[in-house]
Amino acid sequence: MSMKTEIAVDHLTMLDVPPPDMVVAASEAGFDSVGLRVSAATAEEEPWPMSPGSPMLEETLRRMDETGVRVLDVEVVRIRADTKRADYEQTLEVGAMLGARFLTVNGDDPDIERAAGTFAALVADARPYGIRPLIEAIPYTEVSSFDLSVRIAESSDGGGILFDALHFRRYGGDIERLRALDPNLIGYAQLCDGPLDAPENLPRPSSLPRGISTEGTDLQLESRAMRLLPGDGELPLAQFVAALPPNIPVSIEAPVLSLRNALSPVEFLRRARQSVEATLSSEAVRRLD
Repeated sequence: MSMKTEIAVDHLTMLDVPPPDMVVAASEAGFDSVGLRVSAATAEEEPWPMSPGSPMLEETLRRMDETGVRVLDVEVVRIRADTKRADYEQTLEVGAMLGARFLTVNGDDPDIERAAGTFAALVADARPYGIRPLIEAIPYTEVSSFDLSVRIAESSDGGGILFDALHFRRYGGDIERLRALDPNLIGYAQLCDGPLDAPENLPRPSSLPRGISTEGTDLQLESRAMRLLPGDGELPLAQFVAALPPNIPVSIEAPVLSLRNALSPVEFLRRARQSVEATLSSEAVRRLD
């Protein structure tokens, strides 16, 4: 990684902030690009009104023009047993209007062969929009491992993989296997921090942004609201970063509920941006490269 690396911030980091304001805050904090959640990740989540022609989408585009901030990715498409083109076509349309390069995809179909077929169809459907879908393995979804994400991406004729530092640790990802992976399969990577071992008995917040559920496992709660900024935890981020292809985009996805309650959006993002810079330029990363 070099300091020319494109640095983005994913929307989950501050999902309570509307997309137009997210663009402005990211610009003021020095980010190059943003990830925007243009469709809800779960049935409980309240989506931002970002449909084609909506005032919020138009305002987001206007603020992108004013600031120069780009959209790295849009999210999220969840592959289920019955997923079809109509379920994700609007997400592709909005992503194309925003100029997004990637689309985050999670796998909730227990039939992995069927999930791979659905992902391949999504890749083909997304190609005319100029968007590359990326499968992201998450330990509490059906696509829950390094091997499954690679298998699905390799069989898709053009799709890729999104690696998240927290999920990579929680599903037992191997750094040497990441280093040896075909670099063309990797779209970009997400950084955050956390304890080395999976948490237990996390305190339950009274609510989370956009109606995200506070129920579920500790892994889910950690992922949704209780991550740490890079450098504030114990994850082997230097090894993770050094194993990635050089100069792919890096995005911070670090919802830290305690900091968000104490800092303004711009203050929080400035601290987040500084933490990413420190990680990418650390002596530990340089030694491992």
